[in-house]
Amino acid sequence: MNDCELCKFNNPKGCVTAVIIRDGKLLLLKRNEEPFKGMWDLPGGYMEQNELPEEALKRELKEESGIEECELTRIGEFPGTATWKDNKFAVISFAYLADFKGNVRLNGENSNFVFKKIDEIDINDIAFDSNVEIVKKVKNDFSFDLERVKELTKQLDSTAGVKEQSLYKAVLNGFISKKYDGDKLIGFGWIFPRQTALRKQAVVEDMIVDESYRGKNLGAAILEDLIKWAKNQGVEVIELVTNPKRIAANELYKKYGFTLHPTNHYLYKI
Repeated sequence: MNDCELCKFNNPKGCVTAVIIRDGKLLLLKRNEEPFKGMWDLPGGYMEQNELPEEALKRELKEESGIEECELTRIGEFPGTATWKDNKFAVISFAYLADFKGNVRLNGENSNFVFKKIDEIDINDIAFDSNVEIVKKVKNDFSFDLERVKELTKQLDSTAGVKEQSLYKAVLNGFISKKYDGDKLIGFGWIFPRQTALRKQAVVEDMIVDESYRGKNLGAAILEDLIKWAKNQGVEVIELVTNPKRIAANELYKKYGFTLHPTNHYLYKI
């Protein structure tokens, strides 16, 4: 057979990419090779035959950055293009949030690395179009004033501690509505989906408005965002739990149609 249609398909090659964030800063590697020599890259590379994306990324991180062990959380898939010896071809990058302990140790593939504040990254400095889209998502979804988040959380629960990686995973597992006064974060609320055997549900957690901004309908605006997201996701029932002493919060939920469901609420700490 001289004319193989399968051989003419421009099937994308599988790539893996790590998003590593510490203290609100994203790890970028300066490329030491063409293409895009001298531009900033994200850790990762090509998948090998019979590799799963997670396996490939752990291998690449060990080879490229000296990272021995890490925990990966899926972000999503990002199509793009790459070149080799002037040949342009399609790629599909599997991106993961990567959490690890220890330090970065480069091999010769990259000349330098930096942890750069997310909102200060210029996407024009980023190598590869798929990486550009990943960084855009990072800038949109993971740009937080962590200290401010901790301050607001303390207003809700003085014993609560916010872990940075848990915050990013919360974003990936659901939706966060954020409200600002200029650049100052003054309130947020989080909702996440939960599929049961009976229905598709969602749970509202951590609705917080700064004490000095309460009484300005910010809680209502956050709740409306969460309800809108749930409707768009096809959610049938939204669940939330709140302290009965939070009078204003309870009245707000009732106003928007939430009904009190008599039940025994048990918690088992592991």
